[in-house]
Amino acid sequence: MRISTKNMSAVTKLIINRKELNRSMFLTFLITISLGLNAQETKHNTNNMQLLPKPKVIVFDVNETLLDMTPLKTSVGKALNGREDLLPLWFSTMLHYSLVETLTENYHSFGEIGTAALMMVAETKGIDISYDDAKNSIVTSLRSLPTHSDVYGSLKKLRKEGFGIVSLTNSSPVGVATQFKNAGLTEFFDNSYTVEAIQKYKPHLDTYKMVLKDLGIKPNEVLMVAAHAWDLAGAQKAGLQTAFIQRPGKVLYPNVKKPDYIVKDLNELVKIFDQKGYFRMNIK
Repeated sequence: MRISTKNMSAVTKLIINRKELNRSMFLTFLITISLGLNAQETKHNTNNMQLLPKPKVIVFDVNETLLDMTPLKTSVGKALNGREDLLPLWFSTMLHYSLVETLTENYHSFGEIGTAALMMVAETKGIDISYDDAKNSIVTSLRSLPTHSDVYGSLKKLRKEGFGIVSLTNSSPVGVATQFKNAGLTEFFDNSYTVEAIQKYKPHLDTYKMVLKDLGIKPNEVLMVAAHAWDLAGAQKAGLQTAFIQRPGKVLYPNVKKPDYIVKDLNELVKIFDQKGYFRMNIK
């Protein structure tokens, strides 16, 4: 059977139109699936948020989470012949050896470890520094750190709304008490826990369990707030709710489950609590 040129043109247009229709239907199908998956993901995230009970107590890390360590950068840099860029190396070395002490069942105060870590960093860079100079450059500045701009107002709001507020730090009891006094934060805290009581450093699970035991409440009724992924990894493993404060230069550890809350500052966390109705609920 022969098809005329006119009819052939019509058949060609029909085939093209069908192809376009099929392509359009396929794209529509993909979009529908995508929207469905997004809706399910949103629903899943919403459900997770709804499953979280209102925390009865909020546990705050201190250094970097509440207090701005910028002044320490200057004092440590001065001790290292102006090398302010070495502060992150010093801080990570201090954390590293606090874990070494915990794993080897040894214990020195955080200040002692910090001083030793600073001397180690100086030695690797060929910088001469005495023990006293290293200690003074850390302790004096560390105990008079200012708060981040979002801290005071947020703690005041949380306190007013009836949340229990405590701190958990690797610092010594005298150290954190002095920090809070100088920063004007003492009035907001019901208690300040330090690792000195059990001589194990965060993120060892016993540090969080120590707080839970003293509070006498369930782990999922406690929220740990920190700017350090390693701190939240320990708190999460101990069963606590977790909130990550994205301070400059701080990122999450990809190999663990994400925290329950990820916020840029404490103001945002307070806003989320308000949206969840936490400020209209009585805490028992």
